[in-house]
Amino acid sequence: MLPSMFGENLFDDFFDDDFFRMPPWPGRDPLYGKRGKNLMKTDVRETENSYELDVDLPGFKKDEIRVDLRDGYLTIQAAKGLDKDQQDKEGRYIRQERYAGACSRSFYVGDMEPDQVSAKYEDGILKLSLPKQDKKELPKQSTIAIEG
Repeated sequence: MLPSMFGENLFDDFFDDDFFRMPPWPGRDPLYGKRGKNLMKTDVRETENSYELDVDLPGFKKDEIRVDLRDGYLTIQAAKGLDKDQQDKEGRYIRQERYAGACSRSFYVGDMEPDQVSAKYEDGILKLSLPKQDKKELPKQSTIAIEG
């Protein structure tokens, strides 16, 4: 039986299902490991006048998150640092999973000004509100004349 801590096998990164995949350990994210795919999960909700986004960012502080709007793209970036010089006074580390790193995600939102977007961060969830834009009407004629 392999030792476990906090419900995880201490050797799960070494003996996982992808052990024999070539090239070995592709795309491993040192910040979040194999659970990186669960990062920045987003719910998008449509209301009468706006779109509401709820982005999961557990473990981040407000000052570690940045939201930018440029060329019609809303980009959410989160970066975390860890002081590697910190010593444990009670013993040595057997396994250390916290690292420094960054992640980001972008959404196309169209022509919008930054002051139209509101953002709030609490309890590990970034809440964004974006106003709906007026729909542009397409031309009524859809037939194209062929010359020749």
